[in-house]
Amino acid sequence: MNARTAAMYLAGAAAAATVVSIAAFEVLLGTAIVALLLDSKQIRLPPIMLPLSLWFVGTILSAMASGGHAGAAYPQVKKFYVYLMVIVLFSAFRTIGEVRWLVLAWTAGAALSSLWSLVQFARKYRAAHAAQQDFYLSYVGSRITGFMGHWMTFSGHMMIVLLMLAALILFWRPKHKLPLALAGLIITAGLLAAFTRSMWLGAFVGALYLVWNWQKRLVLVLPVLAGLALAANPFSLRERALSAFQPHAGDTDSNEHRVITRRVGYRMIKAHPWFGVGPEEVGPQFMQYLPPDVHLPLPSGYYGHLHNIYIHYAAERGLPAAFALMWMLGQGLFDFIRAARNAPKEAAGRWVLHGAVAATLAVLVSGFYELNLGDSEVLGLFLAIVACGYVAVTSLYTTSVQPQEKTS
Repeated sequence: MNARTAAMYLAGAAAAATVVSIAAFEVLLGTAIVALLLDSKQIRLPPIMLPLSLWFVGTILSAMASGGHAGAAYPQVKKFYVYLMVIVLFSAFRTIGEVRWLVLAWTAGAALSSLWSLVQFARKYRAAHAAQQDFYLSYVGSRITGFMGHWMTFSGHMMIVLLMLAALILFWRPKHKLPLALAGLIITAGLLAAFTRSMWLGAFVGALYLVWNWQKRLVLVLPVLAGLALAANPFSLRERALSAFQPHAGDTDSNEHRVITRRVGYRMIKAHPWFGVGPEEVGPQFMQYLPPDVHLPLPSGYYGHLHNIYIHYAAERGLPAAFALMWMLGQGLFDFIRAARNAPKEAAGRWVLHGAVAATLAVLVSGFYELNLGDSEVLGLFLAIVACGYVAVTSLYTTSVQPQEKTS
């Protein structure tokens, strides 16, 4: 086995491990980097390297300007390692077939994680009833996590993998759809049972994009299906969805908590527009920027970050660094949309492009309500999607259009 083949397998295994184990992902990513360095001619940089490099520079400058808190930035500087995923996978993968196998691996891992989460859900449901507790109130603060450590991480995985799987089914049209459709239903069940409204919204927007580009006449089916799910209301789904507009008494649904984090973020940005308060300094300095009309005790919730990728990164690292990150995400989205529009229907990589667009839209939408890219597991998975998208772009522009791959 040569270095290029080893790098391909190791990079694919690292990307697949994101939905199963962060430790396995990091170890496999490191071995893939070593394999690539053994044949450095195989290394190629994706088109987003300029904004990605500026994001790194902005992070370091923010740490240096943080008023003696540079050491606290180490966890975020260390996370640069995770960003290498996009370079490693783009260098190691060259064909749409390799991407297809990776999506199938993600599907298997996500389905298993979702199955385990449903077992967790059943246990929590029985425990609440045995204790004669209101299930909703007891569950919202302690939800299912699958193979991950937090329900937001788990839900981010389910959202992204579900959209890539949907793109595979709709635009590649595999011969054996039933196992894939069954896996999709299992992943959907896990996503719904996690009660994460932000990821529900992101998945819905990504699905709308896919259906619009597949069969525009069917685009109204998704709101109907969502309405039916809410009407049936299994396990308080309707109650959870409506809580975005009609929260329960008290701070059960974290609505007021997020209002406060946004307001604090705005005050941080106003005070430190260029470099922010410093990486990892939002939590420690949170109370210093609390609006004077907000009274203690604060609503229940996590105040270590601002639950919004746009506000958080601008407050933490400054507007220029946040702009670099948005530039990176926006450039990927633009490149994938343009390539998907120009790709003939028979192009082998068209489904990858549509999946990458849907996943990016989902991340951008859900990012309004959660720091989804702050989790290394979700970040690593998303960067792998971006790399796959650029593999598809490159395949369109460097080779003649190939007929659609034979299904199996």
